[in-house]
Amino acid sequence: MSLAEQFHTEDLHPIDIVEHIAQHHAWEFDRVADDQIAMAVEGQWRTYSITLAWSDYDETLRLICTFEMEPPEDKLPGIYETLNRANDMCWSGAFTYWADQRLMVYRYGLVLSGGQMANPEQIDTLIGSAVGSAERFYPAFQLVAWGDQCPEEAVNVAIAEAYGRA
Repeated sequence: MSLAEQFHTEDLHPIDIVEHIAQHHAWEFDRVADDQIAMAVEGQWRTYSITLAWSDYDETLRLICTFEMEPPEDKLPGIYETLNRANDMCWSGAFTYWADQRLMVYRYGLVLSGGQMANPEQIDTLIGSAVGSAERFYPAFQLVAWGDQCPEEAVNVAIAEAYGRA
């Protein structure tokens, strides 16, 4: 059964849909407000903090996926170059680094103007893409911050496809 078949979305607020998805996946979540939800999604490398918020003003569902990243100050230029390289490969969403909070951030905004509604599959894909991008590029950020790799080499590791099974 698809996510959309589990409930009718006609009258559901986008954050209600996110809450149902979080329950479906058994993710820890907290309904921060009527228009905001925060959850923890376990990845291979770490647990990601994901917040989705609905803005009536600009009819946008905003996603922010964060994870702690505390690179040494002298590694920040390499981190920023790695972010730029990673963003060139991300078609939906982008990374940024919030230095004051020591957080790596992946952001995306789903614009639903004109009264459009997001369906559960769209929102599930949105969350999956955020976690997938964080998982894909986490090793590159770590290699630059702690492994003394140059950004180009680190990103090449992140985009390398693994074939077969160990």
